[in-house]
Amino acid sequence: MTATAEKAGALGTLEHDALFYADDEEYVAGVLGFVREGLQRDEPVLVAVPGWNLDLLRAALTSDEMARVRLRDMTVAGRNPGRIIGTVLSAFVREHADRRVRVVSEPIWAERTDEEYPACTEHEALINVALGGWPACIQCPYDTTKLPTSVLTDATRTHPTLASPSERWMSPTYADPGAVAASFDVPLSLTPSDAECAVIGPVTGARSARLLVHDAGRTHGMDDDRLTDVRLVVQELAVNTLTHSPTGRGVLEVWTADNHLVLQIQDAGRITDQLVGRRAPEPPHVGHGLFVVHQLADLVRIHRESTGTTVRVYFRLP
Repeated sequence: MTATAEKAGALGTLEHDALFYADDEEYVAGVLGFVREGLQRDEPVLVAVPGWNLDLLRAALTSDEMARVRLRDMTVAGRNPGRIIGTVLSAFVREHADRRVRVVSEPIWAERTDEEYPACTEHEALINVALGGWPACIQCPYDTTKLPTSVLTDATRTHPTLASPSERWMSPTYADPGAVAASFDVPLSLTPSDAECAVIGPVTGARSARLLVHDAGRTHGMDDDRLTDVRLVVQELAVNTLTHSPTGRGVLEVWTADNHLVLQIQDAGRITDQLVGRRAPEPPHVGHGLFVVHQLADLVRIHRESTGTTVRVYFRLP
């Protein structure tokens, strides 16, 4: 065990709660109670929730409390759920490695799409894997009036502890986080018949992939900065295929759906680490490419099969 791990263990391990609330009053009461308990213990506090709920909390926090609480809009920081563990939660924990931290993290709200939801629930389950041994209290609010019952049920499977504004209890249905995350690794929707296609291989390399997505993005009005992101993402995915697929080949498909440019690469490679791309890998290890993909894209879906892997990436169109 490293000295860092020993220090983290001495400060305690992860507490991960789902807070169920029914209205603005219950939301403020539940979150504010959690935040103020942390401030009383002199714990660093981060609140990462959608902007409309940030407004509620700004109105309720005192000026002294505001000065001690870091606020982030989750519709920006966590637009892609796959970047929350690495650049929101783990980053805050590591920034305060000598202390126990407290985080309000709200990755699921009613406006999340059916494409986003599996990635959100994978994220919630994998928090318990990525941060299980680290000294953090994380509270994840769930709106019981706007979210479907199935979402609330899933929250009881991904959170060891459940809470209301007035009480807290162990979840009777909390399950193995790796298994729960795997259950949301479901087959992706069919590729549309009008998708553009390119074969990635040793001869074509990544250049043909970059050209295809650049032309598609420009056709749909993306500016130069976003086109740079799109090219970089497909470059990383193509290099992964060339490097890690047993055949060194894959298929790139590009199309638009629901005001997004969608890129998909399918190959015979296998991704076994559920956290790859969700946290920054150490320099000697693989996974840097998928970490970059998660940072730049608005949504990343990965489907693993015994015969290979499909990575689908979404970029919101202007």
